[in-house]
Amino acid sequence: MIGRRNHLHDAAVVVRRTFRASRERLFRAWSDPRELVAWFSPEGYGNPSAEADARAGGRFRIAMQKLPDGEPFYVTGEYRLVDPPARLVFSWTWEDVLEDVRDTIVTIDFVESGDETEIVLTHELLPVERRESHTEGWQALLAKLGTVIEEGKGEKS
Repeated sequence: MIGRRNHLHDAAVVVRRTFRASRERLFRAWSDPRELVAWFSPEGYGNPSAEADARAGGRFRIAMQKLPDGEPFYVTGEYRLVDPPARLVFSWTWEDVLEDVRDTIVTIDFVESGDETEIVLTHELLPVERRESHTEGWQALLAKLGTVIEEGKGEKS
């Protein structure tokens, strides 16, 4: 390969969404396993379990399952940077080898403006053929997070 032109893992997927919530609230939704199970799957899917040790070097493992009774499938990773409430950086690997997404990098920036916060999600190192599905997946997850935030689900007392 000469230069980056031929590299299949160059381009990043970037997805943005603005929420009527604080950075602290949204950061917690991304880092607390009790909150992740409420929203970390697209519509028609659920999360039977989530483990998250949100600290640099900590790991996460989240199960997703097609409702009502599909077989669970898992995404895992390691937190590279945890900077509450501004930024999370973690690796992203699907355990299913057929998914062919291993050791990619996800960065979540929480950009507050007044009573709103924009999430800027950047997913790097994805294979070309997986970019569209991951763009759609991230958009669906952020939409579900928006619903959960609006309904007040997952709020800690």
